Amino acid sequence: MIKVIAIAVWICAATLGAVFYSFQAAGKNGVGETPKPMLGGLDYVKTEVISVPLIRDARIDGYFLTKLVYTVEPEQIKKLSIPAEALITDQVYSYLYSNPQIDFTKKETIDLDAFRAAIRDTVNTRVGATLVHEVLVDQVNFLSKDEIRDNWLRRRKSDTASEMTKAVKAH
Repeated sequence: MIKVIAIAVWICAATLGAVFYSFQAAGKNGVGETPKPMLGGLDYVKTEVISVPLIRDARIDGYFLTKLVYTVEPEQIKKLSIPAEALITDQVYSYLYSNPQIDFTKKETIDLDAFRAAIRDTVNTRVGATLVHEVLVDQVNFLSKDEIRDNWLRRRKSDTASEMTKAVKAH
């Protein structure tokens, strides 16, 4: 009986010693590498859909629609006096209106890398610190004025048809 108790105490002491040693060793060397910029430490913030009317020759040609995700450090975003989404939206408008050569009907004139870099750089310049680390595109669309009109007419026809169906069922 005494041998069994002695063995149990010995196993507990050895286990506690091993745990204590592993915590000491981890404290000296650190727990792994520092996280990579895309793997931790940053918050990913999604914007709502940003809709920018594209005006050419004093008329609206269509709407540029985008939904972005940007990465920021949580401490930096808390320091802002205005919402970060307002800065991002303003920079999207500024970029599109300052680059009239972009033609959304031709995919060749759209450079998403330049778009993302310009949004990131102009926001950081405006804030005076590295606030936005990366801008990611969640969604990009362009709807011409004709597509919007066609969608509206289709929706109107389907609404009228469903109202007629309801009226027939009621009688």
